[in-house]
Amino acid sequence: MRHDTPTPVDFWFDPTCPWAWLTSRWVLEVARQRPLELRWHLMSLTLLNEGRTDLPERWHRDLAVRLEPVRVCAAAEREYGPKVLGRLYTELGSRFHLERAPKERATYAAALAAAGLDPALADAAVSEAYDGAVRASHHDGIGRVGTDVGTPVVAVGDVAFFGPVVTPAPRGEAATRLWDGVLAVAATDGFFELKRTRTREPVFT
Repeated sequence: MRHDTPTPVDFWFDPTCPWAWLTSRWVLEVARQRPLELRWHLMSLTLLNEGRTDLPERWHRDLAVRLEPVRVCAAAEREYGPKVLGRLYTELGSRFHLERAPKERATYAAALAAAGLDPALADAAVSEAYDGAVRASHHDGIGRVGTDVGTPVVAVGDVAFFGPVVTPAPRGEAATRLWDGVLAVAATDGFFELKRTRTREPVFT
């Protein structure tokens, strides 16, 4: 089977989510073997959990902080265009998930600089000026799969799905085998859910 024509793939992410990070690294691995046109978009765990009263106060505080790097990404997208989101996501995710760097202005500024972007955009972390853009992007992604999911959301043409949730990120032939399987399942008319309990924490190596 030939794979000559680039396949548009839209990927909605919250840079603070370790599971979305692993899925994104899997998709990038697939893109090294298949011609994919990756298009990155923002979503937010903060917005996803907005209005929930069953969460303890510490979770609400955590979710408020998680919105900061999403705002920074939105500011970068507004300043430079959507094509910068992929490399900024890599820089932020590497710091959050590999280096365990704190979610604070210094971390955002370092990621921006490493991505070749203005580190002053880190100021957007505490600004509500980008919340409308974040919300619009978030609802675009969620609108394709429904609200009872998390991050990431992936869309390949008219087929959209949450996940997959996998650890560690598959490499080589295992990555493309999972890709083909996920697309086959997601494209099946009337298919909605396949799930089992997680038995391990995210593995980043």
